[in-house]
Amino acid sequence: MDDRMDHDATADSSTPDQPHSFVVECAMVTSAQEAFDAWTMHFDSWFAAPGEVAMNAVPGESYWFSVVHEGQRHAHDGKFLRVEEGRLIEQTWVTGRNGTDGAETVVRVDLTPTEGGAILRLEHGGFYDEASAQRHRDSWPMILEHLDATLRKGT
Repeated sequence: MDDRMDHDATADSSTPDQPHSFVVECAMVTSAQEAFDAWTMHFDSWFAAPGEVAMNAVPGESYWFSVVHEGQRHAHDGKFLRVEEGRLIEQTWVTGRNGTDGAETVVRVDLTPTEGGAILRLEHGGFYDEASAQRHRDSWPMILEHLDATLRKGT
């Protein structure tokens, strides 16, 4: 089994209802169900600061979490829009300065099982400006690689 995760950030795919958006696709070694469970039930095992998450992945339910990056704590919050077991997560995503800059963006994660794991397709859009979108476009591939690596280790 290949331990490498391939990723590709496509060009801006903005639509009128989702300005400043992009898509990142990743070939993951872990299964679609494992990635789904990590995103919906174990978010603080790979993304959020341990114990700093309140999340119930049900459409209409709000969530919050914080991350620590470069010694600073960054709060995130939003609401789940759509959840389809093992295959789809769609949620609003709001952070402060140098994150989404307060814009209520939308993250959509589509998971497709493959013989060797899964394809994770993440679309993130609704940023106020291209600079904010670019920061996220640059960050998501590393974050998703960390997700895959964490799941491969069984952590």
